[in-house]
Amino acid sequence: MYAFGIDLYGCIYNFSPESVNDTAKETCLNWFFKIASIRELIPRFYVEAAILKCNKFLSKMGISECLPRLTSMIRGIGDPLVAVYARAYLCRVGMEVAPQLKESLNENFFDFLLTFKQIHGDTVQNQLVVQCVEIPLYLTLYSPAIDWILQCIAYRAPEVLLTEMMERCKNLGNNALLLNSIMSAFRAEFIAARSMDFIGMIKECDESGFPKHLLFRSLGLNLALADPPENDRLQILNEAWKVITKLKNPQDYINCAEVWVEYTCRHFTKREVNTVLADVIKHMTPDRAFEDAYPQLQSIIQKVITYIYDFSLLFSVEKFLPFLDMFQKESVRVEVCKCIMESFIKHQQESTKDPVILNALLHICKTMHDSVNALTLEDEKRMLAALINGFIKMVSFGRDFEQQLSFYVEARSMFCNLEPVLVQLIHSVNQLAMETRKVMKGNHSRKTAAFVRACVAFCFITIPSLSGIFIRLNLYLHSGQVALANQCLSQADAFFKAAVSLVPEVPKMINVDGKMRPSDTFLLEFLCNFFSTLLVVPDHPEQGVLFLVRGLLNVIQDYTWEDNSDDKVRIYTNVLHLLSAMTQEVYIYHVDKVDSNDTLYGGDSKFLAEINKLCETVIAQILDHLKTLGKEETLKRQSQLALYLFNTILAHGDLRNNKLNQLSVNLWNLAQKHGFADTSTMVTTLEYIKKRSKQPEMSHFTDLALRLPLQSRT
Repeated sequence: MYAFGIDLYGCIYNFSPESVNDTAKETCLNWFFKIASIRELIPRFYVEAAILKCNKFLSKMGISECLPRLTSMIRGIGDPLVAVYARAYLCRVGMEVAPQLKESLNENFFDFLLTFKQIHGDTVQNQLVVQCVEIPLYLTLYSPAIDWILQCIAYRAPEVLLTEMMERCKNLGNNALLLNSIMSAFRAEFIAARSMDFIGMIKECDESGFPKHLLFRSLGLNLALADPPENDRLQILNEAWKVITKLKNPQDYINCAEVWVEYTCRHFTKREVNTVLADVIKHMTPDRAFEDAYPQLQSIIQKVITYIYDFSLLFSVEKFLPFLDMFQKESVRVEVCKCIMESFIKHQQESTKDPVILNALLHICKTMHDSVNALTLEDEKRMLAALINGFIKMVSFGRDFEQQLSFYVEARSMFCNLEPVLVQLIHSVNQLAMETRKVMKGNHSRKTAAFVRACVAFCFITIPSLSGIFIRLNLYLHSGQVALANQCLSQADAFFKAAVSLVPEVPKMINVDGKMRPSDTFLLEFLCNFFSTLLVVPDHPEQGVLFLVRGLLNVIQDYTWEDNSDDKVRIYTNVLHLLSAMTQEVYIYHVDKVDSNDTLYGGDSKFLAEINKLCETVIAQILDHLKTLGKEETLKRQSQLALYLFNTILAHGDLRNNKLNQLSVNLWNLAQKHGFADTSTMVTTLEYIKKRSKQPEMSHFTDLALRLPLQSRT
């Protein structure tokens, strides 16, 4: 009915009674007459209140005249509980239809105060006995209605109104129910400023009616939002806790203590916080009462770490870790641990080596890690791993690198079920090795050389335990680069050999963010990075010339590529880039204190001959692939690859060689043969060749340019 009244009135917004036609007025008036004919008081009241807004159809003053009449009508309701909810409903309607009429709100509240003594009358008491309802429980039924009425009254009300309400409450003998509603309705700043006054009123309340601990809880909620006078803060806590600590019912106790923990954390030191936590443990441990209070205990932890985010201070609170032991249910315990780790990562600005912090957080991270099982969702695993990684990154023992490595070894044994954590540990150990190199300026002593080899061994042992194949490939490459930078040549070779042997295991499709995608692009990217590293890797004296390059070429040759993929040719073309760079007298980059093949071979003719043989083999493989693209549907790919190889020869080949010169001409013609070449690209390329021909020792480019015709698509 209320919704009907709202919808009906809402059809037209800005209107006056004069703009309503007589038929509509008569219809509306007829409704109110029919409602007035209802004999029963309660139905008549609620129906009329529901369509109260429709009075505007009849008169401008209709609503202001009806509200006092409806307020008086409620006085005829004999049951005080029914009456108070009727008043709450009328206040709700009044705030919507005429929020400016505060007199109606005040009159409803004062009428309630006058009739409140009915609660202790024989009629109500006898009814409670029949229904087996205790008076404290019965009184709590009044709270929502009184709270609403007072909230309507207190909305944007001045502070003087609170003073008036407190006086009326005192006149009623400090009625606990009313006092609780006053503290719930008025602004927290007003309540906090009068905290000691409220405590005095609470102490004088009758315990048998409305429980005092609920009053202290309401006061605590206000003090969590606003600060009381500084001189009163300790006295307020002492007075409140005297009452709270005497509570026998664990649920009543924890509901109240949860609120006052925040007040304690806001205004006091770790000594007071420790005392409060100890008291909570004392009350909640008997009969495992904590099992029924996990939400409140979680809230306490959240409040403590919100205000005490210096973790050296937090873990010096003696009862904090014993408090955590009350979280026996695994799911709840893990959530609490996550909450603590999130706070640590958010607030810890500097790295730490504090043993108290490390031991405590290792225990917390271990709890999170051990919760992982076969049913754990991937998102949950990622979240836990991110929190643990955040902790690992914040641990630093300074120049004590051996202690740092020992920490990583311990972490590996503790968090072996979370791959992202193992990956982070490998990166951290590699970084540790490079920091050692930096400190020693590349000149390792016997001790630091042994330490770096220990770091390398850590990575070599850990990588095979990972399941992601590209994660393993990239870590083998990265760790090999670190080993090479630290002059651990045999260890670097071991990493690179492991990477080469792993390439055949790369599947055709891999899972990327929950979706299956082709792996060719990822493999091509990895191999290009690998080739860049192989340039500076010196040959092993017992393995022969370019043994790693040969091994990798064999793997690429044997790998099963997709029929419609040209990635194999693109990889071979990148191999040509590598082999061309290897023929230079001095390589374009080096690893400090590592002799690459340019130094080892010194431009030896046999070494160069081996490179030329490899180049011929690779080019032959590329040309064979180009021949397979002679069908009509693959001619465009053939054109693109031919031009790609042409540009490679142009950039890296010696075109004074007649065979190579003729090959480049053939590739140029093949790229244009079927009209798929981009004309602007071909023109730009030819202009580049002509420009190069003007440079010293590049006269052979002039002849080449004359042999490269431009063909139109027509």
